[in-house]
Amino acid sequence: MYNYIKGTITEINPKHITLENNGIGYLIITPNPYNFKLHSEMMVYLYQKVSDDNISLYGFKTDTEKDLFIKLISVNGIGPKSANAILASGSVESITKAIDDGDAKYLQKFPGIGPKASQQIILDLKGKIDFEDKAIKTANMLELEEALKALGYKAKEINKVLPKLDSEKTTNQLIKDALAMMLR
Repeated sequence: MYNYIKGTITEINPKHITLENNGIGYLIITPNPYNFKLHSEMMVYLYQKVSDDNISLYGFKTDTEKDLFIKLISVNGIGPKSANAILASGSVESITKAIDDGDAKYLQKFPGIGPKASQQIILDLKGKIDFEDKAIKTANMLELEEALKALGYKAKEINKVLPKLDSEKTTNQLIKDALAMMLR
C-alpha cells in the first residue's frame, strides 16, 4: 500500500496525471487533474485499488482529500469512480458539512449519486468525519517545507527531518525545531 509519491508531473489528461519518479511514470487517476501543474514537483497522496483484472492508483493533493475518498468508498454502493466524481465536484469541507448536516439534496447533485446513495452516505458517515486537526497538521507541515526550501535547504535534507517533528506544534515552532536538527 502506498501513502504518497513525490515526483514531477509530466502529463495531464482529463481523468489522470502521469507523475515521474526515478524514471518511472505512474498513471494516477485524480478527481481534478487540472489542479496539478505540468512539469512541477509535487507530492501526491495515493490510494491503490486492486481488483481481479486491474491495479489502479488514485491520487490527491492533500491527505484529507484522500481520507475522505477512503471513507466514501467504504459506503455500500459507492466505488472509486463515484467517490472520485464527488471529490471532483465538491470541496472536502462542503461534502463533509453536507454529510454532517444530513443534506441529501446536496449529495444528489454529484454524478451517479441518487436518493438511495445519498442517504446511505449520510447514514454511514454522519458524525464520523473530522478532518480539522489533520488539516491543520498537514498545513503546518507544508508551510514548514516551503519555509525550509525558501531558506535554501534541499528536499533530501528536509525529508530527513520531517518525520522527526511533532506536527501538532505551530509552524514557527516547527521551523525552529527543524533548523535545530539540521544544524546539528
